Amino acid sequence: MLRLNELKLPIDHTPADLEAAICGRLAIEASDLIHYSVVKRGNDARRKSAISLVYALDVTLADEAAVLARASGGQLRPAPDTAYRFPVMAPGAWSGPRPVVIGAGPCGLMAALILAQMGLKPIIIERGKAVRARTKDTWALWRKSVLTPESNVQFGEGGAGTFSDGKLYSRIKDPRHLGRKVLVEFVKAGAPADILFEAHPHIGTFRLVTMVMSIRQTIEALGGEYRFETRVEDFEIERMPDGQRQLTGLHLSGGVFLPARHVILAVGHSARDTFQALCDRGVHAEAKPFAIGVRIEHPQSLIDQARYGAFAGNKILGPAAYSLSHQSANGRSAYSFCMCPGGQVVAAASEPGHLVTNGMSQHSRAEFNANSGLVVDITPERDFPGGPLAGIAYQRRWEELAFKAGGSNYQAPGQKLGDFLVGKPSTELGSIIPSYQPGVHLTDLAQCLPSFAIEALREALPAFGRQMPGYDHPDVVLTGVETRTSSPVRFTRGKDFQSLGTHGLYPAGEGAGYAGGILSAAVDGIKVAEAVASSLVRQMQEAQL
Repeated sequence: MLRLNELKLPIDHTPADLEAAICGRLAIEASDLIHYSVVKRGNDARRKSAISLVYALDVTLADEAAVLARASGGQLRPAPDTAYRFPVMAPGAWSGPRPVVIGAGPCGLMAALILAQMGLKPIIIERGKAVRARTKDTWALWRKSVLTPESNVQFGEGGAGTFSDGKLYSRIKDPRHLGRKVLVEFVKAGAPADILFEAHPHIGTFRLVTMVMSIRQTIEALGGEYRFETRVEDFEIERMPDGQRQLTGLHLSGGVFLPARHVILAVGHSARDTFQALCDRGVHAEAKPFAIGVRIEHPQSLIDQARYGAFAGNKILGPAAYSLSHQSANGRSAYSFCMCPGGQVVAAASEPGHLVTNGMSQHSRAEFNANSGLVVDITPERDFPGGPLAGIAYQRRWEELAFKAGGSNYQAPGQKLGDFLVGKPSTELGSIIPSYQPGVHLTDLAQCLPSFAIEALREALPAFGRQMPGYDHPDVVLTGVETRTSSPVRFTRGKDFQSLGTHGLYPAGEGAGYAGGILSAAVDGIKVAEAVASSLVRQMQEAQL
């Protein structure tokens, strides 16, 4: 089988056109093409008058060696082997110490699934509720301004990614094609099959909910055990005779102690009390950069027109996305983040008296507005010196100010773009109606954003308007604040994926500072699960000698 890349066709092509294009590129007769399958499909929209679909395909030919020998340009090569292979498997029914996974977000979910498929029967500890009950609590915040601190957009089965656009693409290097393993498992669990080949796949919130439930059922059928509404309150760490620190157990809510020597820490980026407990126990951590800003909302039709021109609204292209960045004169980078076509801005607070925004969409991306984070970079050295947890205090400061600026009732502070640029509080909406629930309180966002971020965004918005006509329309709505772009702390680990200085603890995913987004977090979960499994099986084999 061969991999054919960069095959371009007009957007309105037929299946017969695709087959003919394959034969034409390879200079073969139709009878020599035995089979083909689409590996990836994207689009080239640089010329709005002639948008093309761009394919990568796996092809089976009558004489592949001859075709490959005469190929040039690097667009044809042997197809890579993307099959996932388990590095180890438990010998028979596993009776050894069970590995523990803390957190049931994308990282913890895939870590637990891999461990279960290897026969290791993991225990999954999740502070929040199962996804259906969690969804009801999340809606209570959106509809009634009632926050449940342990069950919300951040906490609960599925993690923060459940209430998002469900984007499944990343820029991580993936030589083992672990991302493919993630996508295959997601499709088995009910995700749409097109995520296997679309260049920018996404799932959407409703499908994520059912998919997460299906994966849980698979893990349980393989001997895994879930403990919902259970919070890890402390970590038991002992000094061993050789001087090394060894994790020996977890103190859980309700006074329960769980012995454990292989624990995957997949808590997400908002488990602030867990971060504090880890640091109190001397687990190695360091502050890391993240970003702060707002959510920006436009009519989706405006984004479609700016990106696709006459092809706006084409069903194959779907609602348009964008990615923008600007280096401001004050030395800050302002950029779009987590863009959600045809979606809505959502309340994502996890602590009383704090306000946080995020974006989500359904698989159809059929809502009226497009939204995106519009954020400015911040670094520990420059903005929050003072130790590994200083970034959390920085986040809390602006989230508290946003809560007050919105009226102290979980309404979000908002401002029209035109008013924001001139520093004038907004008093009424224009042509664009914000989607955030439980509502937007118009005000001046300068109350709840750092001055350098205000300055950088005021410079970046007109620049983005020059790139995308209408982007800086005065009626565009900005909603604050966006503070949870990534974890503000990294729990450092070695090449064996264990915490530096603490054996048995395996920091993983976005919360530990090793991923950003659903796919990269899930891939990291696989890698860490493999490390845990290899260690467990090796110890069992050594004990039998």
